[in-house]
Amino acid sequence: MADAATRLTRLAEDLLGEPLPVRVRAWDGSESGPADGPVLVLRDRRALRRMIWKPGEVGLARAWVAGEIDVEGDLYEVLDRLAGLIWERADESRGLLASARDPRLRAAAGALFRLAGPLPPPPPPAEEIRGRTGGRHTKRRDKQAISHHYDVGNDFYELVLGPSMVYSCAYWTEGGTLEDAQRDKLDLISRKLNLREGDRLLDVGCGWGSMALHAAREYGARVVGVTLSREQAAFARKRVAEEGLTDRVEIRVQDYRDVTDGPYDAISSIGMAEHVGAVRYRAYADTLYGLLKPGGRLLNHQISRRPEPDEQAYEVDPFIDAYVFPDGELAPMGRTLSILEDAGFEVRDVEAIREHYALTLRRWVANLEKEWDRAVRLTSPGRARVWRLYMAASALAFERNRIGVNQFLAVKTPEAGTSGLPLRPRVWDERG
Repeated sequence: MADAATRLTRLAEDLLGEPLPVRVRAWDGSESGPADGPVLVLRDRRALRRMIWKPGEVGLARAWVAGEIDVEGDLYEVLDRLAGLIWERADESRGLLASARDPRLRAAAGALFRLAGPLPPPPPPAEEIRGRTGGRHTKRRDKQAISHHYDVGNDFYELVLGPSMVYSCAYWTEGGTLEDAQRDKLDLISRKLNLREGDRLLDVGCGWGSMALHAAREYGARVVGVTLSREQAAFARKRVAEEGLTDRVEIRVQDYRDVTDGPYDAISSIGMAEHVGAVRYRAYADTLYGLLKPGGRLLNHQISRRPEPDEQAYEVDPFIDAYVFPDGELAPMGRTLSILEDAGFEVRDVEAIREHYALTLRRWVANLEKEWDRAVRLTSPGRARVWRLYMAASALAFERNRIGVNQFLAVKTPEAGTSGLPLRPRVWDERG
């Protein structure tokens, strides 16, 4: 009888209808497939049972998080080679459970069942979110989703993000460090908002307080930062106290929908709107519009996706939803712009910085891999594996233009039409 790796390769190619682009090493030590490049390692046949019952991304993700699948070599190269077979196949109907009417595929599926060992599949890894309560994007459920993602531990995030503690796309220049790029991003936002001494700034989804601190320290703004994560808030308050800025910065554990102490001169929302959801986005825009004074500015920094031919068919990525950003949703850039305008904003500038996020994510992955053993101790092996896969796959998605990130500068322009912005607010690099 053929070894496990050879059998797996043959069966996979029968079921997928094309050659496997990576080499496979099975739990019995056997190997099969292309000799060049990285190796996909199946450490346990339980991984097959997961993929039989959850074909496609979910089954693979569960096996990865559980440590039943691993990679030897360049993770980016493996993901790039597999992208056409997994992430770019939106329709899972080519999975094993849809092959019953084809005798050849039915035979291959049966052989895979026998190779997989006793059924049913193992339970999902502990890192998978479960027990979500309430309707999607209600305050209660949003708080639960934010806690799942952000309350992993401040020490873990500091290991990944570095001293800047900024968890959003940096703004890079040639040869700069991650800390330089994150500082430059915060300063870019401050300048776009035209912050001045004494301006009231609301930082929605303030994270660990980096934007609030920068605006207060460098521009003299009076800042209110709101987050749903208690761990973030505790960390941010400690930083504020250490910098002696308690008279200028207030950090609250508060839903942005509960902020009632406007008006503000400016609002920054950096990497937060992805949590809002399509059904709530107009209400989000209306709320921020209502919190600004006439002439007030909004800087909305947000990940986007490519438009779908049929927008009704859009589905949230199942791995991201189960392990990373529960209930998170991405919208095309044009939809975001339209909703901001519908809410009354005058959108004055949109800047796409997609390539910058790929660079940022690759740096975060490098930080994680460098401190892997410590990351595992701070969280769990499964949680560290979630973050490594999520960030590496996201870097490739930004590089391949499957997703992007944009900064929208919008103004609550008064009836008189005076925006308060300079005639030429953006200065392009002469070589651009």
